[in-house]
Amino acid sequence: MSIVLLILLGVGSAILGSLVGLGGGIIIVPSLIFLGGARLLAGITPQTAIGTSTVILIATGLSASIGYIKAKQVDIKSGFLFLIGIIPGAIVGAYLSHFLTLKSFNLYFGLLMIFMSIVLMFRDKIKPIKLFQNPERMRTFTDAKGQTYEYSIASVPAVIATFFVGCLTGLFGIGGGALVTPLMIIAFRFPPHIAVGTSMLMILFSSLSGAISHIVLGNVIWHYAIILIISSFIGATIGVQINRHAKSETVVLMLRLIMLALGVYLIIKSMI
Repeated sequence: MSIVLLILLGVGSAILGSLVGLGGGIIIVPSLIFLGGARLLAGITPQTAIGTSTVILIATGLSASIGYIKAKQVDIKSGFLFLIGIIPGAIVGAYLSHFLTLKSFNLYFGLLMIFMSIVLMFRDKIKPIKLFQNPERMRTFTDAKGQTYEYSIASVPAVIATFFVGCLTGLFGIGGGALVTPLMIIAFRFPPHIAVGTSMLMILFSSLSGAISHIVLGNVIWHYAIILIISSFIGATIGVQINRHAKSETVVLMLRLIMLALGVYLIIKSMI
């Protein structure tokens, strides 16, 4: 029974995550906590849920990144600039996760999920900010359809912002895409489909650095992780295919409603 639950969790979270540029950790972590609390999975604590999720995100990020690179939806040059901030942030966050108790995890993660659901709600309604647009740093990117886009990135704000996103990646075992994707769209005027693809590349590398830290801390349950990695790899591949052929508005709506409900549930649990 536990194997079936893990397979369904891995495939479902990876499809949703790669479809909208999240990574799936926002679903995997609270699901593992819930299944552990219901005694359907043994050995689950906030630390092991976070550590196991971070390892799984490597598979999701790798599968989705390969698909998006082939589809020419990844700005690799810009992605590596963001990694200057996100990788050390993920290491710091992984260390900080050691101090979380179940109640504090439920409270903070619940608040984060509500915040992310609000970000997802308004990310397409907020107009891009021109403040960070510097003609001297203008970049061009041509997608698979031959359409060329122009946008610029302010290096210092980008590194600072992605450092904090990296902290959340290591601290809560999430990909950080729910924050990075709207950051790229709103602050740096990325085309949405390029932002999603580039976000998955960052999720891959931030998860890799965070996972190393969690492995050293002993926060990974490997027999759960292996099942989830295989199923997540399959789910991420499916998510990329869906992204190419279908609009993701409905999925984003469903995801933010689920995140909002889970956030409220976790906050209530932290008070009991």
